Amino acid sequence: MASKARRMQNFIRFYKEQTGRKEVDMREVAKFAAERGWPMPRPVQPLDILARQFADAAKEEIRYDRRTRRPYRANLVVWQQQGTQQLPLYIDIDEDHPRRVIVKSLMKCREQTVSDLVQLTFTADHWSEMHPDENRIVIPTDLTDDVEWRRNGEERAS
Repeated sequence: MASKARRMQNFIRFYKEQTGRKEVDMREVAKFAAERGWPMPRPVQPLDILARQFADAAKEEIRYDRRTRRPYRANLVVWQQQGTQQLPLYIDIDEDHPRRVIVKSLMKCREQTVSDLVQLTFTADHWSEMHPDENRIVIPTDLTDDVEWRRNGEERAS
C-alpha cells in the first residue's frame, strides 16, 4: 500500500493534469481534493496549535552576546525518545546544560543543513541532466566563505 505522502504526491500530479497548472497553490490542491471526496484530516486540537505556536516562538528567539554583540539562538531542540516517538524538547542555551547535550543539538542542526544541501545538489543535477543544452547548475557546497562573510557582515551591521 502506498504511503499517505505518496498518495498525496500522486494527487498533486493529477491536479496538475486536470487543471493544466505548473505552479501550484497547495490550498487550491486541498480544495480540489476535498471536492473529490478526499478525507479531511481531524481538526487540530487547540492545545496542539498553542504548543506549536510556543515552539515557533522559542525557535525564533534571538539574543545577543554581551561581549561580541553577535546574535545567537536562545533555545535549542533536543530530541528525547518516548516509546516509538521522538519528542522535541526545548532548552535555553543560557541555562546550565551538559556540553554533550548542546553539542548533540548543534550537530543535529548541522546534519539537517547537510541533508538539505545534498538534496539541493541532487535537484540541481537533475535539472542539468534534463536540460543538456543549458549550462550545468553547480551549487557550491563549501560554505566556509559564506559563513565568514555573514559573520563579518553581521558584526559590521551591529
